[in-house]
Amino acid sequence: MSEHIYLLTIGLPLATVLLIFGMRYLAAMKQARIRYDNEESYRELAEKAVAAQAETAAALADLKARVASIEKVLKEVE
Repeated sequence: MSEHIYLLTIGLPLATVLLIFGMRYLAAMKQARIRYDNEESYRELAEKAVAAQAETAAALADLKARVASIEKVLKEVE
């Protein structure tokens, strides 16, 4: 019976240490995955912002051209 107790006193602390390291590894892996997903969503948001900014710049250029033509017409009328 003392052999069983000896093996338990050796095995249980070792199993506990391995379990703790395994849990820490899984937690670090999950945090890395969450961080990657978060960064990916920021990348998508930045891409959408750049696209919206390009659309706004194109619309602004169109408006500038229209205002210039309206000014030209108004100057001709005077």
